[in-house]
Amino acid sequence: MGAAGTFLSDLRIVLRGRDFRRLFATRLVSQLGDGAFQVGLASLFFFSPERAATAGGVAAAFTVAVLPYTVVGPFAGVLLDRWRRRQILVAANLVRAGLVGLVSIVVATDSALPLVYLLALSCLSVNRFFLAGLGASLPHVVPRHELVMANSVSPTSGTLAAFVGVALGSVVRFVLGPGAGTDTVVVLVSGALYLSAALLATRMHPELLGPDPVDAVRPDGGSPTVPASTSAGSASTSVVPATPPVATRTVTGPWSGAVASARGVVIGLAEGSRHVWQRRPALHALAAIGAHRFAYGTTTLLTVLLCRNHFADPADVDAGLRLLASVLAASGLGVGVAALVTPLATQRLPASTWITLCYAVAAAVQAAFVVVFTVPVAVVGAFLLGVAAQGSKICVDAIVQAEVDDAFRGRVMSFYDVIFNVAFVAAAATSALAVAVGSVPPDGYSPRFFAGVGLLYALTAAGYHHASLRRTERPPVPPGDPGCEVPADRRS
Repeated sequence: MGAAGTFLSDLRIVLRGRDFRRLFATRLVSQLGDGAFQVGLASLFFFSPERAATAGGVAAAFTVAVLPYTVVGPFAGVLLDRWRRRQILVAANLVRAGLVGLVSIVVATDSALPLVYLLALSCLSVNRFFLAGLGASLPHVVPRHELVMANSVSPTSGTLAAFVGVALGSVVRFVLGPGAGTDTVVVLVSGALYLSAALLATRMHPELLGPDPVDAVRPDGGSPTVPASTSAGSASTSVVPATPPVATRTVTGPWSGAVASARGVVIGLAEGSRHVWQRRPALHALAAIGAHRFAYGTTTLLTVLLCRNHFADPADVDAGLRLLASVLAASGLGVGVAALVTPLATQRLPASTWITLCYAVAAAVQAAFVVVFTVPVAVVGAFLLGVAAQGSKICVDAIVQAEVDDAFRGRVMSFYDVIFNVAFVAAAATSALAVAVGSVPPDGYSPRFFAGVGLLYALTAAGYHHASLRRTERPPVPPGDPGCEVPADRRS
């Protein structure tokens, strides 16, 4: 059976459960709204006739988009482990609908852009709780033996729904034409979808999704963990921490336990980083994906500038937005293809080899941008970068989960999330600085900069491959030493 057949077969299996179908429907409709909301924000920030897209503006917008995942993400599990998750899913969508309504008013009245940034940041922060709640809820709606399937198909389907939402928002904008009124309509469409998702979530019993009245504490004092999707939306399995490592769960007030847990999250991040340092396969994988996210972030920022100011007439905002939609669609297609082909590829190749190949392909794409850079080349390049980004992340997720001890897995995954998102924000800031100092022209086209990004990808591929070979050449070490490498049969 092909990769697509396997995916559809897994989807049919998990869809047999009524509770999973209800949670799944809530995810799809909500992420459909995410896609439409992103179109409204992109149109407002980058493609409005009265506002030129600058590197600083794009960097600020990307920071707004990613910051909630960096700052809020590690702490989301604290409240998810204390409040009923079904209520969080309902409330998160209602709050987002309200915030979207405020955004539409601000857009319609042509208020200050910083206010839009603040509202968008608030909306995306709430979205972080929603996505974490979906992952933490899965073990309550599928049998244990179907968790891997559910974690594979659910995030992938949500990502596809978000791309459909992007298409929906784009169609609305193209039909109505550019203008603040159109942006308001697109934003309101996303608000209607959030309201629909809230209504769908109410079909589930308030206690269905947990947390359980009493959470078991592992004998080693670590926190129980539950399978969930990664914050970045990959189609792989990860683990989120239910609670930080505590010996008791005594709570004297509605917030005292949460504050103590938040402090535990900070300590847990430090413990997770120390544990990763002792597990070199995981350390090398995280270092590689951190470098990739930096390179990918710079390319993403320049893509917005290129679509707005280089490939299209800056005065023709619709042409620029159509081009950006095409590039995003190609990238989304690459993400979907990676989710299908990566499981097949890793049946024949070690995960570390597939990661190396993904980054080698990304380096080749950047080299092609140096030689020839037309719209078709940009679209094909976006597809290949989508495959490389998602294919490598699926494998990095698997390596990190396999190599770290179960007692540290939740803390390590939170540390992973921080690396994943901080690297992207750093890339946006670096790209904006490069434009500001004149290293990159305002339209975003710089063969020299593409060459630098390609070199970073090539060095990442070569460095990670070399580190993988060194691990393979070493004799297995007896398990049991907490500071030693894992046995050979667990290496990537």
